[in-house]
Amino acid sequence: MIYEHLGARPRIHDTAVVAPTAVISGDVEIGPNCQVLHGAVITAEGGPIVLGEHVIVMENALIRATAADAVHIGRNSVLGTLSSVAGADVGEESFLASGARVFNGARVGARCEIRVNAIVHRHCVLPDDTVVPIGWVAVGNPAQLLSPDRHEEIAAAQPELDFPGYVFGVDRDTPDLMVQLTERYARSLARHADDREV
Repeated sequence: MIYEHLGARPRIHDTAVVAPTAVISGDVEIGPNCQVLHGAVITAEGGPIVLGEHVIVMENALIRATAADAVHIGRNSVLGTLSSVAGADVGEESFLASGARVFNGARVGARCEIRVNAIVHRHCVLPDDTVVPIGWVAVGNPAQLLSPDRHEEIAAAQPELDFPGYVFGVDRDTPDLMVQLTERYARSLARHADDREV
């Protein structure tokens, strides 16, 4: 299903194939010979999304741009089943395995591998040819790769990330953080009420 959102229509190259159960919404450009499989969602929530040539988006993967962070997926990259990219740049010939997550403002270099259930945190910068092992977490610039059992080191990086402030515009110390966050985000998502299928 293809939707116009915020006045922008997806642009899909004639040689690209988009499964009928995929959702493409807003300012999205899908390049030549791309494959977008069943259940994938590619949604431009105020910022553009560009998929280079020969990008493969597997079943149920999610790509979301925000007003603050566009998305660019370099040519010949694969986003595995249930992976997600939110407001980030992924270099060419990169591979995101099943369940991999890349968060807002991150930059993944060329030929990187983000393995099963690995996380690349907000504003993390991965140099070319980096491998993030299964379930590991990449934080910082330059990137530190931390195993999930190093919770204290991962948590120490979190306050600097200020995920609620950066992504949702809500101060982390707000007493009713989740109330403010969900109400603000719901208002933003409500803009889809005016979407038109194209």
